[in-house]
Amino acid sequence: MSYLPSSPDLTNIPAMLGKYPRRGILLFKLLEDIKRSCSPLNRSMRELVITYTSGLNQCDFCYNTHRAVSKQLGIDEKVFDQLKTDINSAQVDEKLKPILRYVKKLTLTPDKITQMDAQQIFDAGWDEEAFLDTIFLCAIVNSMNRFVSGIGI
Repeated sequence: MSYLPSSPDLTNIPAMLGKYPRRGILLFKLLEDIKRSCSPLNRSMRELVITYTSGLNQCDFCYNTHRAVSKQLGIDEKVFDQLKTDINSAQVDEKLKPILRYVKKLTLTPDKITQMDAQQIFDAGWDEEAFLDTIFLCAIVNSMNRFVSGIGI
């Protein structure tokens, strides 16, 4: 149920965009571009970052939606519970862990990000494109989660 007095029956993003087509379109296009573009992060890695970020934001709608997509891409559901507890012991590729730590810090404490945090991603063997894709995904998902939560979907 949305918080819009004129449309309390809006329950999903497509319905909201149907009523207000200019709102959010560019944001969605950017998200789709990053999700579908060529990237050092493969599709399942990108979906993992999206799902993890939504979980950090406590956006149940987005978290559950992307968790289902992650499962379809072959990511074991246990991983998400493990990530809630400890990134270091989660059963994900070791190379991905610095990215997940960066996403967590950028989502929860963005003012604490340092060069050292970025360097850990590069030290794990990722290039600048992977680093930028990580930041874009994190930023867009944070924005989308606030959009969904803010409108009451």
